[in-house]
Amino acid sequence: MHIVSRAILSALTVGTLSAGPVLAQEVAPAHTETVKRIMDSQFFKTAVDALQKDHDRWVGEVIKLTEIPAPPFKEEARAKAYAEMLKAHGLSDVEIDQEGNAMGVRKGTGGGPLVVVSAHLDTVFPEGTDVKVKREGTRLAAPGVGDDSSGLATLLSIVRAMDAAGIKTKSDIVFLGDVGEEGLGDLRGVRYFFTKGKYKDQAKYFFSLDGGGTTRITNCGVGSKRYRVTYKGPGGHSFGAFGLVNPMTAMAQTVVELYKVQTPTKPKTTYSASVTQGGTSVNAIPNEVWMEFDMRSEDAKELDRLEKRFLAIVNQSLETENFGRSTKEGTISADIKLVGDRPAGRTDEKTDLVQLTTAAFLANGSKPTYECGSTDSNMPMSLNIPALTIPRVGKSERSHSLDEWIDTEPESNHAVKRTVLTTMLAVAGAQ
Repeated sequence: MHIVSRAILSALTVGTLSAGPVLAQEVAPAHTETVKRIMDSQFFKTAVDALQKDHDRWVGEVIKLTEIPAPPFKEEARAKAYAEMLKAHGLSDVEIDQEGNAMGVRKGTGGGPLVVVSAHLDTVFPEGTDVKVKREGTRLAAPGVGDDSSGLATLLSIVRAMDAAGIKTKSDIVFLGDVGEEGLGDLRGVRYFFTKGKYKDQAKYFFSLDGGGTTRITNCGVGSKRYRVTYKGPGGHSFGAFGLVNPMTAMAQTVVELYKVQTPTKPKTTYSASVTQGGTSVNAIPNEVWMEFDMRSEDAKELDRLEKRFLAIVNQSLETENFGRSTKEGTISADIKLVGDRPAGRTDEKTDLVQLTTAAFLANGSKPTYECGSTDSNMPMSLNIPALTIPRVGKSERSHSLDEWIDTEPESNHAVKRTVLTTMLAVAGAQ
C-alpha cells in the first residue's frame, strides 16, 4: 500500500501555465489500489524497462520533430511526418483530419471509454525560423524543442513501451498530434476534434502533454478573449487639419480606461494592451490605427464580465473623441474583431481522472500540485469532458524564445514518462 500524503507547493512556472499551484487532494483508497495493482504487475515492470532502454531513440525523435518546421497555421510537414511515425508504430486508423491533426488509435479489448492523449504539433515561431537543434551534453536547444516536440516524442515512447510489454487496455486510446494550440491558433485542432471530428461525442477522458517538471497537474483551464480593434478616421495634415478627430486618441483613451478596471485576484483575471500599429507619417493625423488586447480568467463568468466592460470602453472612447473634436471630415469608428476565444473550464479534483493521475504521481515519487493554465485541455473541460494536462519532459526553460532548451538527462525524464505511462494505464483500464 502506498501512503497518500498532501503535496507540497511547487515553485516551477514553465510554458503557458499562469496561476499559482495549490495543494493536491488526498486520493480515495480505490484509486490508490488501482495504481498499486498496475505498478506491481510484471507487464508494468517490463514497460518501464523498455522506457529506460528507449531513451536514446526518444532523444533522436525529439530532434527529428523539432527540425521539421511547424509555424502557426503551417503544421502540414510535421503532421505528415508524425502520421507516418504513428503508422510505423502499428496504430490503426492513422489519419490527418480536415483541420490538420495527425492521429492513430491503439485498440483496446472493449468495454472501456475512449481515452485521448495529445501533444501539439505547432510552435509559436514564424516561417523561416532556424530550428536546427544544438546539443551540448544532455541539453538540447532550439525553438520548439520542448514546446511541444518533446511531448510528441514522449507519446511515441509510451506506445513502444506498451507494445514491448504486450499491454492491453479496455479502452481504445487515440494518440493525437494536434494543430493550433499556440497563440491565434486558438485551439483549433482540439476544437475541431471535439466538435466536428469523427470522434465527436465519443471521447470520455482527455489529457495532453505540455510543460516541464515532474509535479504539475493542470486541471483548471484559463479562458481568454483576444480582440483586434481597428480605429478609423478621416486623417489629415498634422498642422493644417489640427482639431480634427484622431483615431489614435480614441485608441489611447481605450487603453487608459481599460487600465482603470479592477479585476479579482481569485479567480485570477487579467488584461493586457499588447500589440499596436498604424499611421503613415509623423506629420499626419492617422486615418487608421489598430491594437490587440488580451483578457484572461480562470472563471468563465469573470471573463464574460471583463469582456463586456472592455467593449463598453471601446464604444465610450469613440463617443468621447467624436464629441471632443471636429467631425466635419468624418467621425471616428472602430472595427472590433474577436481573434481569440479560449474557453475556461475545470476538471474537479474529485473526478476519477484527477484522482487516478494524482495517485500515479504520488506512487512514482512526485508530490503533485493542481494548477491553472491555458492548454489544449481547455476545450474538453469547457464541454464537461474530464481533461487535464501533465508534463512532457523533466526540465525545460525559455519556452517561446529562440533559446528554448530541454535537459534530456535520463533520471527526471524517465520519471515523467513512467508517470505518464502509469496514468494512461490507470485511466484506460490496463488488463
